[in-house]
Amino acid sequence: MIGMYSRIAALAGLAVFNTHAAFAGADDYEFQPVSAEIKNGVGAELSIRLVDKRTGKTVPGAIIFRTQLDMSPDGMGEMLAKHEALPPGEPGIYRYKADITMAGGWAFKLQAKVPGEPETVEGSVAFTAKD
Repeated sequence: MIGMYSRIAALAGLAVFNTHAAFAGADDYEFQPVSAEIKNGVGAELSIRLVDKRTGKTVPGAIIFRTQLDMSPDGMGEMLAKHEALPPGEPGIYRYKADITMAGGWAFKLQAKVPGEPETVEGSVAFTAKD
């Protein structure tokens, strides 16, 4: 009888472990700069990769629906830059064109929906604009 209870407990523990491992969360993803340096001026290009931290692989097909590009790294969060999405390139790489108005530190803040992930993924990527 004790052996049966041990088997049931082991199976229940395995089921809980497998259920936990199967679900990702928004914290399992990270936005990263492809290059942390960008050109100061009109039409600067910046590229961001979305990475699944559990596998280290880029995540294609995310829908990025809210972005903001500002100078918050230099303490000027109210300094915003116009930007627009460019056509996709490599899978998992998201490209933008921006009008960078000043050299210095810029933060690109994003919110995205990842296929199969119920939570919104949020992140911020730091860039340095140089003349």
